[in-house]
This record gives sequence, structure tokens and C-alpha cells, in this order.
Amino acid sequence: MSIHILLVSNDTTLVPLIETELHYEGYEITAKNDGVSGLIAIRELQPDFVISEFSLAMLSGIEICRRLRSTQQKIPIILLDQDSINHCAIALDSGADDYLQWPASIEELIARIRLHLRHYSHDRQDILNFQDLKIDLKTWEVYRGNRLIELTPKEFDLLVYLISHPRQVLSSDRLIRDVWGYEFVGETNVLQVYIRYLRLKLEANRESRLIHTIRGAGYVLREAFAQRAILAQ
Repeated sequence: MSIHILLVSNDTTLVPLIETELHYEGYEITAKNDGVSGLIAIRELQPDFVISEFSLAMLSGIEICRRLRSTQQKIPIILLDQDSINHCAIALDSGADDYLQWPASIEELIARIRLHLRHYSHDRQDILNFQDLKIDLKTWEVYRGNRLIELTPKEFDLLVYLISHPRQVLSSDRLIRDVWGYEFVGETNVLQVYIRYLRLKLEANRESRLIHTIRGAGYVLREAFAQRAILAQ
């Protein structure tokens, strides 16, 4: 089975060049021309590798990195930057595995892809578990015990973020920022609504509560007994 690489770029010269060379190397390529389409493709296609331009329409390569790293999806990402200003520190701090100023040699890009694929092949984690909750990042399946739970894409993203930060109290601002994105503009109670939806689905068979509200602080994915303990402090 070939390695699937997602390329996110609106450069009509860059895309065919990289596509041709990577196809020659035996990789399967999917190309998207803006950040939003790229992020949707990551969610739906679960590629093995992402190459994204630093500057993109609608959603930047930096924001793609931040959202990808807000979960435990182990997908390596390289940011390509055609700006004369070096943004390496910003790229790496945002979660990129590598940064390459373009134009560069295609041989160097391919070498870096191989390097990061070797690294990720050792520690990629596709299954997330907490208590009797299991999330499969490859198939998008969520189980509570043996019960399959159907979630919308945004419910899935929110639950993955929570399970990626177990027993951590997460503020509403942080959840809105990392799950919906910095540019999110909408109803102020959207997070509360989605938390309620998740609870209804996770507790449909009267299972114990996993998502708890910490008044004045935010939300936490934690065992039910731990919630009682924190309130008693």
C-alpha cells in the first residue's frame, strides 16, 4: 500500500512539479488549494503525510499545524515557505515537523519526507482510550464499551481534543480557539451546546459521566469520582 501525501498549495507551478516527482517516487498524492479544504482532507482522508504552504487562502499553514497538533493524530507535516523572510521558528513552534524555504531542490524535500516517515512509523498512535471510551482516528469510530457512537465531525473533533488532554481542565476560550479556530465567529453558547450533545451520546445507556464542568474554569475529561473529589477541595 503506497504512502498517501496531502499537498496543500495554491501555486499552479509548484503543485504539478511536486505531484510529478512524488508520483515518480511511488507516493499517492492528493492536492488541495486552500487551508480549509486541506484541513477537511486531513480529517476525511487521514493522509500519511502533509505538505502545506506557509501562506494559504482562508486558513494558513500555521493554523493547519495548530489544529492538527491539538489532537493526538500522528501525521507529519512540512511547511513550505516562498516568502523571503524566514519563518522557521514560528512554523516549528506551531507544531510543524519541518520547514523548508522554497525554491529548494526536490531531492531535499523527498529526503525530508523519508526521514519523517521513518520517525513516525515507530510511534504512530491511531487508537485513543480513556476508561471505556475508545476513538479510532483512522476509521472515525467512537465506542463506549461495545457501543458504537455516531458523532458529527465537530463533535468528533471536540471529543478527540478532550481525550488528548485527559484530566486537564480546559478553558472555554482554549477549546473554542483550538477546536473551532481563531477565526471562529458564532453563537457564544456553541461550546456548551456541543458539550451537551456529547454527553447525551456518551451517556445514552446511563453510563457514568466523563465530561465534567468545572464552574468558572472550563471542562475536563475525567473519571466521575475525580469530579466529586475536586469539588470537595
